[in-house]
Amino acid sequence: MATTVTAKGQVTIPKPVRDMLGIVPGSKVDFHRAADGSVVLVRADKKRPASRFERLRGHAGQGLDTDAIMALTRGEP
Repeated sequence: MATTVTAKGQVTIPKPVRDMLGIVPGSKVDFHRAADGSVVLVRADKKRPASRFERLRGHAGQGLDTDAIMALTRGEP
């Protein structure tokens, strides 16, 4: 993915990269120089973005207790 540098030295981080790193407006990022001379962009807060599975994880609510489930399976009111 290529992007263009503006006259002010600004670049737009491509959306797939922002999504992968969990970067949203107001996020802080750091640039690090790797041993091979390349530059690496990382989140400054060191938070790992939630995986697609973690975003789906949750709780449906209080639910039924064992006695209520047994009553339902027996057809009791």
